[in-house]
Amino acid sequence: MSEIEAKVIEDSVANGVRLTTVQLKYHRFFHSELMTHRVFSRNASSSRAIPVQKMLSQVWNDPATPIHWGKNQSGMQANEQLQGWRLKAAKAVWKYSGRMMCAFAWCGMKLGMHKQVANRMLEPWQWIHVIVSATEWSNFFELRDHEDAQPEIRQLAKRIKYAMEQAWSPKVLKEGEWHLPYITKIERATHGVDTLRMMSAARCARVSYLTHDGLQPSIIKDLELFNRLVGSIPLHSSPIEHQATPTVPEESNTFYGNFRGWIQFRKMHELSFECEV
Repeated sequence: MSEIEAKVIEDSVANGVRLTTVQLKYHRFFHSELMTHRVFSRNASSSRAIPVQKMLSQVWNDPATPIHWGKNQSGMQANEQLQGWRLKAAKAVWKYSGRMMCAFAWCGMKLGMHKQVANRMLEPWQWIHVIVSATEWSNFFELRDHEDAQPEIRQLAKRIKYAMEQAWSPKVLKEGEWHLPYITKIERATHGVDTLRMMSAARCARVSYLTHDGLQPSIIKDLELFNRLVGSIPLHSSPIEHQATPTVPEESNTFYGNFRGWIQFRKMHELSFECEV
């Protein structure tokens, strides 16, 4: 069975401010709680983009299940877990309710229902893949790595914290250098910064319909995807929030959007796009 995952993709520091991009996998049912943290730039896998057949396979064979089977009590926290036959029965109910819903989603697919409709029925049992970039993590850890937090998001917070602690020392960047998730050292030495920013944005956008593990990068496809998402009207700007360059040292504590001491590619691109229009 799958588990919650957190992996540092890109880690940079400038003027004492650390910017970290992490790739995450967790239960779809608590995604809304992560979305409340507005200092995060994020892209996530979408029920509207993943084929129904692929989602059916995941829910049937590897459903996202609770890690803590709380016993009913008043309040928002369940301190005790179910025990004995009740725990076994609860796990079976969760598993087979997911499989039952697979049957309904399959029927919807056969009727010609679009994935943006059929996949919604499967969301409680889905895993979601998310890319998050941020300079501000302390409030998230304070709230979510806490005994009052839902156990699943608390485990996610612990794994993000551990991944950041175990990551190699962040790259020290200067003004004019760029934090570029999913860009390799060879690519940095081969291409100009304009191309690299577009490649990075396209690769961040791909989380909407697949994971990056094992993916063979294609510069041509990256640029095509960038132009399709970011070079059109309306703009799909979220993938260009992950790339950023340091501010001058005097502005290291100034916020530009949701990043402190860093200017996002989005800010520059939207300004130039408005000028062109």
